[in-house]
Amino acid sequence: MKFFHLSDLHIGKNVYGFSMIEEQKHVFEQIMMYINTERPAAVVIAGDVYDRAVPSTDSVRLFDIFLTDLAKENVAVMLISGNHDSPERLHFASRLLSDKQLFLYGTFDGTLQKVTLPDEYGAVHFWLLPFIKPPMLRGMFGNREIESYDDALVAALDAANVDYTLRNVLVSHQFYVKSGVESLRSESELDPVGGLDSVNVEIIERFDYVALGHLHRQQSVGSEHIRYCGSPIKYSFSEWRHDKSVTVVEMGEKGNCVFRFLPLTPLHDMREIKGTLEALMSSEVYSLADKEDYLRIILTDEDEIIDPMGKLRSIYPHIMSLTFENARTNVDVGAITANAEKMKTLSVHDLFGEFFLEIQGSVMSGEQSKIISELLEKDVEK
Repeated sequence: MKFFHLSDLHIGKNVYGFSMIEEQKHVFEQIMMYINTERPAAVVIAGDVYDRAVPSTDSVRLFDIFLTDLAKENVAVMLISGNHDSPERLHFASRLLSDKQLFLYGTFDGTLQKVTLPDEYGAVHFWLLPFIKPPMLRGMFGNREIESYDDALVAALDAANVDYTLRNVLVSHQFYVKSGVESLRSESELDPVGGLDSVNVEIIERFDYVALGHLHRQQSVGSEHIRYCGSPIKYSFSEWRHDKSVTVVEMGEKGNCVFRFLPLTPLHDMREIKGTLEALMSSEVYSLADKEDYLRIILTDEDEIIDPMGKLRSIYPHIMSLTFENARTNVDVGAITANAEKMKTLSVHDLFGEFFLEIQGSVMSGEQSKIISELLEKDVEK
């Protein structure tokens, strides 16, 4: 059984004010080329399909094209919601689409969706578990006490009654940790205060492979078969040295599971350059790499410069961040400008939604969104 493990697509994401739609389209085209050469039986997408609960029209259109292309190749697609997604939106038409081998599980209803695929060794059981929080599960399992993320995961898995003598794959979008081992985090991930959303990885160790989403850097957690595949695109400068890839998992008979990585090449890379304005604008420097790359530029000039961003963008059009490293200051001009431009495009409701996502680590529920809308309407009426 061969399958691809993907996660954290974040379709529609903007980085420092730059849309990543074309980058994402470019990566999806590479994945489809790998589909044609590798011929996997399935593609697993472990959450954070979209970057926002209410994705843009372009985001929905791009994902529609990707899913349609996968369906044409007769590949089973298994997808769960992440903390950035709207569970209800991803779950829409899931029963109809399952006939097309598209298994979309957005809203957790107390049971793990099970998808079984056959191979020469028998059956492989895929267990789909969307992003969950403890309050969501209270009352689903009688009087069972669910206070922590560990409690929530244990309750969900106990209810699934998994037969661990068979071959099982878990698909999950949570922050799993191994005691005493620090995870490799990125700036583009949400990071709730104190790691209160963490889950003990020992809870899921009995699965033959665990396809995780949430962390943007490819890594294992505790055991090699429990893996974050990472995001397919660099979404912050903390990732500019990372190599992005598709994780290919091949399962043989029980106990035999290997994986490898297929490289993903960006349309425009993300990198950092540092020096004086004169040096960085010289052909000796800008000819060394693609001028269209997304850049963080660190200027080391001691003298004050008039309109450094304008001068630099005449050569490097995709500057995301401009900082100064000298005796006088250390200010990120690019970040301030990008954030200001982003704020102008959002409604008051969406601004609050962004704030909620940043603080809580997940999108507002439908009921919470309704309450905010009603409060805003009352304020307007006044």
